[in-house]
Amino acid sequence: MILSRLAARPALLAVGLVVALGLPWFVYPPVAMDMLCWALFAAALDLLLGYTGLLSFGHAAFWGGSAYAAGLMAVHWGVPFPVAVLGGALFAALLAVPIGYLSVRLRGIYFAMVTLAFAQMVYFVANQWRDVTGGENGLQGVPREFFGVDLSDPFFFYYAGLPFILLGMLAVWRVVRSPFGRVLMSIRDNPARAQALGYPVERYKLLAFVLSAGLSGLAGGLYAISHGFASLHEVYWTTSGQAVMAVVLGGIGTLWGGAIGAGLIVELNDYLATAGFTETGLVTGGIFVVIVLVFRRGIWGTARHLLASRRTRAAGAGAEKESEPSTRQEAVAR
Repeated sequence: MILSRLAARPALLAVGLVVALGLPWFVYPPVAMDMLCWALFAAALDLLLGYTGLLSFGHAAFWGGSAYAAGLMAVHWGVPFPVAVLGGALFAALLAVPIGYLSVRLRGIYFAMVTLAFAQMVYFVANQWRDVTGGENGLQGVPREFFGVDLSDPFFFYYAGLPFILLGMLAVWRVVRSPFGRVLMSIRDNPARAQALGYPVERYKLLAFVLSAGLSGLAGGLYAISHGFASLHEVYWTTSGQAVMAVVLGGIGTLWGGAIGAGLIVELNDYLATAGFTETGLVTGGIFVVIVLVFRRGIWGTARHLLASRRTRAAGAGAEKESEPSTRQEAVAR
């Protein structure tokens, strides 16, 4: 069973890489880029929710803050888009330090509400600072320059931005599989015991919060460069809610689930908007309720649980078959 799990991991990674490389050939390239950005956003949020046990409703501050920061650097400084995206991720990580320091001391719904309050403060600043952010009109005309090359074609920009998403997903996967990630899971399961073992729980939570914010900012900055603008919607609380919904739909604590949930939500919203349906929230909310009721562990989480149960039953049946000959031999000897 252990060998089969080890063999399945490279296969899943290969499938994910093939899907990422071939996605713009089957999906409109800007929509494909949105899927990747939201997939990384969901994975970054799952690092905090699924592996640390902290539900944040304020990650729109880091996604949107990075979008504005990357857009401003590209517009006013004329830097290539990779520099702008990395600068936006750094801004999101720095913004998360004071917010996380004041938030990680709380638990449960109190932590969620405090992060939401900070995100609304960022939204207020972005709305009022019109000379910089553009206010309700947003920050427009963000270029996609790559060291003198204009990547206005969304198909080519997709492959130019793909390495950032892959590196971000690799970073999340590496954190989860590291000893640091194991400590985060122990804090999630029993913070008092982790504290008794000598781990500084609040420091670990703060570091996880900053890492999650930085990766969210990486996705948000790339999203803004892809669309060519940054708007107030990027820092509004519904953006955080959509990321949480993507994680829950796919499966909390699975990483792959967040990417699947994000892809489904983006594709569904695009399909409904193209069809001229304005109340997209009504449909996505209804699907969310159905999936939560039917798939308690999310789509990917339920599939993984069923597969693990099937392997366990198969291993038990094999053990019973192996024990039958020895039982017969004992009966004959008696």
